[in-house]
Amino acid sequence: MSAHPPTPEVLAAIARFLRDQVAPTLKDDLAFNMRVTLGALELVRREIEQAESADAREHQRLVDLMGEGELAALREALCDRIAAGKLTLDDPALAAHLRATAIDRLAIDQPSYSAYLAATKT
Repeated sequence: MSAHPPTPEVLAAIARFLRDQVAPTLKDDLAFNMRVTLGALELVRREIEQAESADAREHQRLVDLMGEGELAALREALCDRIAAGKLTLDDPALAAHLRATAIDRLAIDQPSYSAYLAATKT
């Protein structure tokens, strides 16, 4: 049993406090810097919550597309194959992989981005 709440919950609580209690009292450049700080806190929280599973999905897609290997090496090999023209968007598996990877990354980086919302609309 953990003696403290999970890190994402702590970060969410900090962000709520700053957004609800502190930010309304700030003006001008301090208000802007607070919005930037809140965005960074939320990004870190989403990264902690989602990055591991997003990386696992990406790794599996790359293994399916290119064969066994570590994620970083497969990413590099994918870039090399694309640059060499050995893999193109004509390959449906490559197109699907790139789309899924971009969607996973946007879910972490910019979940309110209109293109992400449109791509994930059900």
